[in-house]
Amino acid sequence: MHSFRKASLQDFDEIWSILECAKELLKSQNIDQWQDGYPNRRSIKADIKAGRSYVLICEGKIAAVGAILVGVDPVYTAIEGSWMGRENEENYASIHRTAISPEFIGQKLSAVMMAGLVEICSELGFNDIRADTHTDNKVMQHVLTKSGFEYRGEINQGGGAWRRAYQMLLTGN
Repeated sequence: MHSFRKASLQDFDEIWSILECAKELLKSQNIDQWQDGYPNRRSIKADIKAGRSYVLICEGKIAAVGAILVGVDPVYTAIEGSWMGRENEENYASIHRTAISPEFIGQKLSAVMMAGLVEICSELGFNDIRADTHTDNKVMQHVLTKSGFEYRGEINQGGGAWRRAYQMLLTGN
């Protein structure tokens, strides 16, 4: 059985360990995502304190983590491509900093985590949900596409760091 909840500061060490393992996994795959010192302890604590960080609990343990940001993400304002539904371009949520615990890799929890984060976005009143990932992170690209996100173009995070941008529009919200 899986459950979702907001992360608390008591979860920080476990969340940080998961993110450090994710950084190492990306590095071992020659993907330079998260290799520049970000996310860092300060940004993760800020996510938790602001109520943006969520955890997936399996077997009583944190199996995955992700953050939901609401409102304008400055990086998303310029896209080589286009967003759907631009008339409400400030009314969206974006999913960031997702990672699976090494203990739970291979159990198809990426899809569970993404579905849970999308559901939380919907419960928060957002039907426009965005995400991005490194151009070389094929696993995350697959997770996003399989979860119902549509590739919309490329965004530049600065310093030559290009990311593939995805969007999902929910109906009935």
